[in-house]
Amino acid sequence: MSQERPQSAAGRYTITAALPYTNGPIHIGHLAGVYVPADIYARYLRLTGKDVAFICGSDEHGVAIPMKAKKEGVTPQEVIDKYHNIIKRSFEDFGITFDNYSRTSAKIHHETASAFFKTLYDKGEFIEEVTEQLYDAEADQFLADRFVTGTCPKCGNEEAYGDQCENCGSSLNATDLINPKSTITGAVPTLKQTKHWFLPLDKHEAFLKEWIIKGHQKDWKPNVYGQCKSWIDDGLKPRAVTRDLDWGIPVPVEGGEGKVLYVWFDAPIGYISSTKEWATRENKDWEPYWKDENTKLVHFIGKDNIVFHCIIFPSILKAHGDYILPDNVPANEFLNLEGNKLSTSKNWAVWLHEYLEDFPEKQDVLRYTLTANAPETKDNDFTWKDFQARNNNELVAIFGNFVNRVVVLTHKYYNGSVPTPNEFTSVDEETLLKLKAFPVVIASSIERYRFREASQELMNLARLGNKYLADEEPWKKIKEDESRVQTIMYIALQISAGLAVLSEPFLPFTSSKLKDILNFRSSSSKDALEWKDIASKDILLPSDHQIGKSELLFSKIEDKEIQAQLDKLEATKIANDAAKKTVEPQKETITFDDFTKLDLRVGTIIEAEKMPKAKKLLVLKVDTGIDTRTIVSGIAESFQPEEIVGKQVTVLINLAPRKLRGVESEGMILMTENAEGKLVFVNPDDAGVNNGESIN
Repeated sequence: MSQERPQSAAGRYTITAALPYTNGPIHIGHLAGVYVPADIYARYLRLTGKDVAFICGSDEHGVAIPMKAKKEGVTPQEVIDKYHNIIKRSFEDFGITFDNYSRTSAKIHHETASAFFKTLYDKGEFIEEVTEQLYDAEADQFLADRFVTGTCPKCGNEEAYGDQCENCGSSLNATDLINPKSTITGAVPTLKQTKHWFLPLDKHEAFLKEWIIKGHQKDWKPNVYGQCKSWIDDGLKPRAVTRDLDWGIPVPVEGGEGKVLYVWFDAPIGYISSTKEWATRENKDWEPYWKDENTKLVHFIGKDNIVFHCIIFPSILKAHGDYILPDNVPANEFLNLEGNKLSTSKNWAVWLHEYLEDFPEKQDVLRYTLTANAPETKDNDFTWKDFQARNNNELVAIFGNFVNRVVVLTHKYYNGSVPTPNEFTSVDEETLLKLKAFPVVIASSIERYRFREASQELMNLARLGNKYLADEEPWKKIKEDESRVQTIMYIALQISAGLAVLSEPFLPFTSSKLKDILNFRSSSSKDALEWKDIASKDILLPSDHQIGKSELLFSKIEDKEIQAQLDKLEATKIANDAAKKTVEPQKETITFDDFTKLDLRVGTIIEAEKMPKAKKLLVLKVDTGIDTRTIVSGIAESFQPEEIVGKQVTVLINLAPRKLRGVESEGMILMTENAEGKLVFVNPDDAGVNNGESIN
C-alpha cells in the first residue's frame, strides 16, 4: 500500500462533465468514461472541505438531434425534451451529484453563447471565409458533420463521419472524407460555396505549445498529452465556428442569417451558462468559478473529445481574455460491451435507465464495476460475468461480509453497544495505524485521477478488516477471554466507521446505509465524521455508542439474472445481423414454361447421416413418393441427422444428378433462413400431405 502524499489542491474547484447528446439515453460507456469518475472526484473534494461546482447539462444542438428527429418523424424539440428528461432522471437515480444540470436550449445558454461569439467577433478573433462545402442537391442542404459519411483519410474506415472517425478517433472536416455520401438521401454530394467564420487556431499555436507541451507534459495523462501534441505537431489550421443548419443558436452578427453556431463552439460554453444558472439559484457569484486564478478547472471527458477541450475550447477562452484555463483534462479511453464496441444506433449498450429497472437498489454495484474496470489507460471490456463476479466475490464476500460480521457480533455480545477496549496488542496498534493511512493513500490516487487504483485501496481496507477478524477469531476467544474480545470488536468497529466515510465517493448508497447502521450523526452535524478524521482521530466510534441492527449491504446476483441480460444482448445481435442482410436482387426473368419445368414434390427424410470428412454435408435418403433417392445437402452445421429423420420436406426432384465427394446427389432440399439467420425447411403448407404430391 503506497503512502505517497496527495498533491496540494486549490480551495475552489469547477468540475465539468461532458454534455451528453440528447439523441439517446445514457449507457455504461458514458458512465465509465466520464460521469462516474467525475462524481467520485466531486464527492471526494466535498468530503475534504473544498468549494465545488460540479457542472453539466444536455447538449441539444448537435447534428445528431435533427438526424434523430428525421428518423423518428418528430421535431427536434420533441427529441431533446424526451431524452433530456430521461438523462436527467437517470443521473439523479444513479446518484450523480451535479450541482447543476442544465440544457443548451435554455435562454441563459443562448444568451451566454451569443455574447461569447459577439465578443470574439468584435475583437477580430475570427476570420471570415467563403469556402466550398459538401452540398446535397436532392435535400437542398449543406452537409455538416454527421449528415455525411465516407472513408476516413487516416485509417480507411468506410463509416467515418464528417466531423470525426470513431474508429481511429481523428477529428475531421466533411471535405476530408473519401467517397462521401449524404446520410439524408444517400446521394453523392457536390461542392458549393458558402460563407463561414473560422477560429484561426494557428494564431494560438505558440500559446498552446507553451501551455500544453511545456506546461502539462508531466501531469496530464499520456493519452491526452499525446493526442494534443500530435495535433500541434501537425500544424493547426483555422476551424469553422458556424454551420449551415436550421437547428442551433443563430449566428448573432450581420450576414449570419440561416447559419448557427457550430456545436463545438456552443457546447463547452454550456459549462459556463450552467454555472451561471446554478449561481443565480444559490445566490452566488459565478465569476470566481471561471475567472479566479485560484480556482482549479477540471474537464472530465471521453477520448473522442480531447481536441475540443484541450485545444479548441482553451483557444476560445484565451481569445476572450478573462477566463481561466483547465488545470487537467483526465480523459478516459472507451469501454466495450461483451467484446464489441458500444453503439447507440445498433442498440448495443447497457442503458442506465433500463439497468436501474432491472437492478433496483444496485447503483453501487455498477459504479464499483465500472470503476474497478475503468478504461483509464486503454479500452476495456464490460462483461456481465465480471459484473456478477465483482458483486459476489468482492462487494458481498469482502466488504459486506466484514461489516455484517462486525454488526452481528456487536449485537450478540454487547447488545449493539460499542465495547470499551482493553490493552492493545502490537497487532491492534498496527491495524489502527494501517486504518489511519488509508485516507492519504486513497486521496493520493483520486487526486492523480487513478480512480481504479483508489477503488481497490478502499477494498483493501475491507480486506484489512476481514483479515483482522479471521486472525483474532473473536467467536472463539469469547469463551476464554471476554476482555480481549472487547478490544477486537472495538477495533473492528473503528474499521467499519472508516469504511463508512471513505466509501462515499465510490459507493454512496452503501456509505449512507452503513452510516445508518452505525448510527452516525447526520453529515451536517458539526461533530460528524469527515475524511480527515479517519487519519487524525484515535476514536471514530466511542465506547457505549449504540449501533443499529444488521442489514445486508449487498446481495448475491444469481446466474439467471445475468443470463437474462445476456439473452437481451443476443436478441439485439440477432436483430442487428438480420438488419445487415440485404435482399438479393431479382434474378434474370424466366418464362412460365421455364417455371413449369421445375418438379417440386413433397418428400420425407427416412435416413440421414454425416458424410465422412465433410463438415457441412449430410447424406439423406428421401422418400419422394415415386422412389427413394439419395440427396446430399449442406445442412450439417444446422441440424443433427437424428433430428430430421421423419421430417417432411420440399424436394426438387428433376435436378440433374451431381456427384459430391463421390456420392451422387439426385435432387435438392429447399431451404431458407428465418429472421434469426437460421436455416429452416420450406415445408408444405398443409399437414398430412402425401409423399409425391406436386407443389404448384
